Amino acid sequence: MELRTQIKKLSLWIFIIPFVSLNLCLFISVNYEIFDNTFLSVDQIGRSGSTFPYFDGGVSISRTARTYPTYLIFKPCMIFSSILLIIYWIKTNKLINFYQDLGNNNNLFKTFGILSAVFLIIHSIFLGIKFDYDLYKFLRRFVLLAFIIFEIVAQSLLVYRLYKIKSFIPNDFNNYVLTIKIILVSILVIVAVASIPILVTSGNVHFKHALEWNYFVGVILFYFLTFLFWKKN
Repeated sequence: MELRTQIKKLSLWIFIIPFVSLNLCLFISVNYEIFDNTFLSVDQIGRSGSTFPYFDGGVSISRTARTYPTYLIFKPCMIFSSILLIIYWIKTNKLINFYQDLGNNNNLFKTFGILSAVFLIIHSIFLGIKFDYDLYKFLRRFVLLAFIIFEIVAQSLLVYRLYKIKSFIPNDFNNYVLTIKIILVSILVIVAVASIPILVTSGNVHFKHALEWNYFVGVILFYFLTFLFWKKN
């Protein structure tokens, strides 16, 4: 089915673009001296010492991505990835409906998935823009939190639906990858819930930074697994 092929391609780009752009921003932040005395000179706030934040939490995603010149990479890539996400959820909804003979039914995973992408677009647009208002700061955190929650809910609902219909489409997908997807989503949910007490308190800065880097990769890893999940036509 051509629709499966389209979803596979979308999934791969949804993983590659955010992963490469984020780590490119990290590279620029850590190796800022390369760009000194050029028009790409890194803003002081965006400069970081030697760190591998996935392990030591030495710098946050926001710090590496919100200043010049890294926002020139991060913002467009996140917005473009969000558009791909919207297309992905629409096509996945169509594919699931095809397998279950549901016509044009709008499944919940599609709704949550599209909303998560919209929140990511809003967050990307306003990343790095400074307004000294408590309401703006609250809304910025709310938008980011909404993206994470809606994305995890969408992924969970989709995995549940795939598990329910797997016996009807045994030749179209890789069962081992489905198991890995279930494990991944379960870990994301458990980590999210277990981290709430730490995230709402002050301190533990390095842990919070390491958590956000690894959690981000975990979220987009879902789409790389989707690329492996569907078999070729």
